Amino acid sequence: MRLTVTLAVGALLLVGCGGGEAAPVSSSPSPSPSSASPSASPSPLPTPSSDGIPAGASPFSGLPGGEGKPVLAIKIDNTRPAQPHAGLRAADLVYVTEVEWDLTRFIAIFNSQIPDVIGPVRSARISDMDILVPFGKVAFSNSGAQSKLLPVIAAANLYDVSAEKAYEAFTNDPGRPSPVDHMADPRVLLAAAPDAELARDIGFVFSQDPPAGGTPVSTVTATWPSSEVSFTWDEAEGNFIVGLNGEESRSTEGGPQRAATVVLQSVEQSDSGYGDRYGGVTPFIQTVGKGAAIVLRDGRMWSVTWERPTLEDGTKFLLPDGTQMPFAIGQEWVVFLDKTMKPKVT
Repeated sequence: MRLTVTLAVGALLLVGCGGGEAAPVSSSPSPSPSSASPSASPSPLPTPSSDGIPAGASPFSGLPGGEGKPVLAIKIDNTRPAQPHAGLRAADLVYVTEVEWDLTRFIAIFNSQIPDVIGPVRSARISDMDILVPFGKVAFSNSGAQSKLLPVIAAANLYDVSAEKAYEAFTNDPGRPSPVDHMADPRVLLAAAPDAELARDIGFVFSQDPPAGGTPVSTVTATWPSSEVSFTWDEAEGNFIVGLNGEESRSTEGGPQRAATVVLQSVEQSDSGYGDRYGGVTPFIQTVGKGAAIVLRDGRMWSVTWERPTLEDGTKFLLPDGTQMPFAIGQEWVVFLDKTMKPKVT
């Protein structure tokens, strides 16, 4: 689903950022809250291998320290005023999702490292629950949600540690403008969900060495009328520098966000039946099924297919010979792109 109106990047920052108090834009039935049903039994964590995967690694990044630790998923803003991001560099996995007015937001997954503060935290969307089903009953935090979505979140197989449920974890940063001033203490969030599920397999495989083939790549950019995410190969550091909304990303820790592996996943999007108070439509992102994707790692690009047979299944990314595409060890980024979109590759 694509909106036909063309808008400059950032032109609707104030309009598109007000999702927490938004009202539905249609009376059509919303997608069923798939995550309301319990998910499948956890799969084992990755084991040591000749590819250099450490024992007890996070199944989301291959980084050490994830075994036996709970999982926190948290919504984070992606607009220019949201930068510098706090704590995002510690995430194992970052999903990029489209919201109203061709803006985008992140779902950041924390497991192997827990930073002191994360933010700016923003509101939930309907597709978040489907994306998170394979993780099990983990802690899910956001700054709120429109009233129509609250029962869906309550029914989901998640621990709701939003600002409305775990308000003691949230503070407003006086140095940031509203609504991108909401910051959260992740340790307090996890303490509010003491039974949150531990890290489990979601379908990724890892290797220090890339597969054969691949096409050399410098920069890959995904552009919406009001948002942009780019990934530029940094040979010296051996990873991709993340660009956000036309400029190099910034972090409170210093330096840009960086990605070891990037997936640009082509998906079907449609009107979810939700939207903001100004008439913006929330896309529903169909993450179950199969389709095309490109994977970036080690300065190269591979064309792959993705498959997720059921909501409870993780997503696998397959090379043309049917074997799984191994990810590089480090922070992973998965960008959901409507199937009509084509990223720019240089």
